[in-house]
Amino acid sequence: MKFSIQSLYTWYGNLLRNPKYRWWVILGTLVYLVSPIDIAPDFIPVVGQIDDVFLLTLLVSEVSGLVIEGWKARKGDVGTEVANSTEGSTSTGSTIDVDAVSVK
Repeated sequence: MKFSIQSLYTWYGNLLRNPKYRWWVILGTLVYLVSPIDIAPDFIPVVGQIDDVFLLTLLVSEVSGLVIEGWKARKGDVGTEVANSTEGSTSTGSTIDVDAVSVK
């Protein structure tokens, strides 16, 4: 099995995108950052801070990406509702299937 920084980044990002585990991952990351028990102890200059900085960078980039995606999704939903209301239509944009019946 090959280990790489990219695979770790992808795994962490996928875990944060799963709503079931999102808050546990955020909480676990924050606990790890303030905990004196680290992969590289903080009392070692530079090396001790590398794992913390890396993990904090991952957390901030992924959470900010999730916030931006959520904001864009809400902005897109609001824009659709406004466009529908300006056309005089009360439709929400959903499709309705209707069976055709022949009349003789």
